[in-house]
Amino acid sequence: MSLLNSTVGGIVRDWAKLRPEQEAYVYPEHGIRKTYDEFDRETDELAKAFIGMGIKRGEHVAIWSDNKPQWLLSQFATGKMGAVLVTVNTNYQSKELEYLLKQSDATTLILDEGFKGTSYIDIIRTICPELQDSKDGVVNSGKLPKLKRIILMTDSEESGIYKWSEFLHHAEGITDADLAEREKTMSPEDVINIQYTSGTTGFPKGVMLTHHNIVNNGRLIGDYMKLTEEDRVCIPVPFFHCFGCVLGNMAAVTHGSTMVIVEQFDPLRVLEAVHEERCTALHGVPTMFIAELNHPDFKKFDTSSLRTGIMAGSTCPIEVMKQVINDMGASEITICYGQTESSPVITQTRTDDPIEKRVSTVGQPHPHVEVKIIDPATGMEMPVGVPGELCTRGYHVMKGYYNNEEASREVIDEDGWLHTGDIAIMDNDGYIDITGRIKDVIIRGGENIYPREVEEFLYTHPGISDVQIVGVPDPKYGEELMAWIIPKKNVIIDEESVRSFCRGNISHHKIPRYIKFTDAYPMTASGKIQKFKLREMSIEESLSHQ
Repeated sequence: MSLLNSTVGGIVRDWAKLRPEQEAYVYPEHGIRKTYDEFDRETDELAKAFIGMGIKRGEHVAIWSDNKPQWLLSQFATGKMGAVLVTVNTNYQSKELEYLLKQSDATTLILDEGFKGTSYIDIIRTICPELQDSKDGVVNSGKLPKLKRIILMTDSEESGIYKWSEFLHHAEGITDADLAEREKTMSPEDVINIQYTSGTTGFPKGVMLTHHNIVNNGRLIGDYMKLTEEDRVCIPVPFFHCFGCVLGNMAAVTHGSTMVIVEQFDPLRVLEAVHEERCTALHGVPTMFIAELNHPDFKKFDTSSLRTGIMAGSTCPIEVMKQVINDMGASEITICYGQTESSPVITQTRTDDPIEKRVSTVGQPHPHVEVKIIDPATGMEMPVGVPGELCTRGYHVMKGYYNNEEASREVIDEDGWLHTGDIAIMDNDGYIDITGRIKDVIIRGGENIYPREVEEFLYTHPGISDVQIVGVPDPKYGEELMAWIIPKKNVIIDEESVRSFCRGNISHHKIPRYIKFTDAYPMTASGKIQKFKLREMSIEESLSHQ
C-alpha cells in the first residue's frame, strides 16, 4: 500500500465528505459527541481564529493541558492553517515550561487552568510577571521575548490572557476563501508538530514531525489494528505524547473511526467509557491495563465489545496480556515499539500474531520502514539472533531536533539511518525483541526519564556536591528513580529537603522515590563511575524499602 500524500487537516476534510454523519469523537464524561462533518466545521472555525489572531504558517503554538476538546481541535486546526503545534507535558513545572517555551520559540501558549493540583496560571504568571500589566492580550516578556499571546481554554477572567471565547471571536473576519488560500501554501512535508523528549545531555530536545510523518504513521498503526469506520477507539493516554496524538487520534481519524476520549486516566472512567460507548479498541501502557483489570468493580462492566487496541510504553507481562485477551475480550490487542523521533512507531505486532510473539517481541517493522541491527562500535550489521543497536530509516524519521543540528547529526547518520540507542535482537521470522538500552533511560509508567536531566537539576541544590540517578525495578511503575547523593562538606541535608527542593520545579514522576546519601561512588581505575554497580546496590536498597 502506498503512502498518503495528505496534511493532518486534509484527512478530516476527506472523512467529512465521505462519511459526514459518522461520529468523529465522543467525550463520555461531558456528553459531547460530534460527527465528522461537525468536527470539520469546528476545526475550520478554530483555524480561522488562529489566522485572525495573526498567527502565520510555520509559527509555533504551544499547548498545555490534559485531553481537553480544545487540545483535540487545536491539533487538527493547526493542521489546516499551518501553525506548528508544540506539545507540553502536563506534569511540567516552572523551570521545564520556561525552557520549552524559550527553546521552541513559541509565540503562542494555549493552556488550561491547571492539572492535578498544579495551577498552570500561577506558573505562567511566575515565569511571565509582565502579564499583570499586559493590555489587549499582548505579552511582552523579558524572559520569553518570542511569546506574544496566551490563550486560556476557559472563560475565566485573567489579566493579560485571552479567554477562549475572545480567542474564537478572531475567526469572524476570516472567510472560507482566506482559509483555503492558507491551506494552498501548505505541504505534507511541512513540520506540523514539535514534541519534546529528554536527551542524554539532560536537556529536552524538540522533535520536528511533519504531516507526512504522523499521517502515515497513524494510518499504518490503524492498518495493523484492522481499524474501520465501525471501530470506536478509547483513548485514555495523554495527547501531549505520541501515544495519544498519533497512535490514538491519527490512527482513528485516518480510518474514519470514532475517538472515545478520557481526559485524564482513571481506571473506572475507562471501564465506564468502554462499557457505555461499546468501544472496540483500547490503548494504554501495561500499568493502565493492570489498574483496569484489578479495579474492584471490573466485573460490573461489559467489555466484550473490545477487539483490539495497543499496549506500549514498556514490556507487557504475559499474564497481563492473557487477562486483556481473556477477561477484557481484546483478543486482537497489539504491541507497538518506537520513539518520538520515529513518529513514533517502528514495529508492531499484528492482530493475528500468536500470543507468544505479542509478549516476547515488539513485532515486525511496518511497511515502508527499514530496520537493521548493528554493532554500535563498528556499525557492522549483526546476524539474526545477535543483539545490537536498532537503527531505522524511512518516511517516519523526524526532520530533526528544533534548533539543534548537532544533536540531530548524533542520531541521524549521513545515510538517513536513525540510531535509536536501544539494544535489539531479530529472530528468524523478522520479529524484534528489545533487550536493553545503550543509554541509561529509566522508563517509569511509560514515561522516559533521563538520569542526566534530573542530575543536572539536583546539582543546583546548595547542599549537594554530586548526585547519580539510577533506575530500580518497581512492581507498579516498572522502574523508579533512586538518587545517590554526596552532600557538600559541613552541610546537613535529608531526604525530605531534597524532595521539597524538587517539588514545583521538576515533574513529580522525576522526583526520586529513593534517596541515599554516600561519601563516594564505585569507580573504575580510570576514574569513571560504575553505574552498573550503583544499580546493583540500588536494587538491594529499594528491596529493603518495599
